Amino acid sequence: MKILLAVDGSDFSKAAVDEINKMMLPSYAEICIINVYEFPAMIGPELMTTSGSLNNYFEEYISGAKKIGNKIVSEASDVLKSKNEALAITTIVVSGLPKSAILEKAGDWKADLIVVGSQGQGAFSRFLLGSVSQYLATHAKCSVLIARDKDEG
Repeated sequence: MKILLAVDGSDFSKAAVDEINKMMLPSYAEICIINVYEFPAMIGPELMTTSGSLNNYFEEYISGAKKIGNKIVSEASDVLKSKNEALAITTIVVSGLPKSAILEKAGDWKADLIVVGSQGQGAFSRFLLGSVSQYLATHAKCSVLIARDKDEG
């Protein structure tokens, strides 16, 4: 069984980690933990060559996003390993639109299940019924488990 766990550090993604910890997983289960960061909307590749300071900002942003992403997937891995040391866990941090990147990874990796929180980070996401989780539920070729944080709205 291959489980793709998408995390962003929010309480909702922590609920997704907790849901996996509640599962009775077979010994051959594999878990891939993915974090997706988005590029800032105001900077595109065409602007990178216009100014050295923009290029530096862009590089610093990517470096910081990767560092935070690696911390998030590492913490999720540690929580899962604390419950079951035998789990085969890999982690990945990628850039892109979360819904597209998660779906692409699930397809390429041939995931049997995607586990995601019901909402992501940010105030705007709270107005949506988790646009990423909703998209995954309707477009994934495998099952999708959408975890809710019982303490959140």
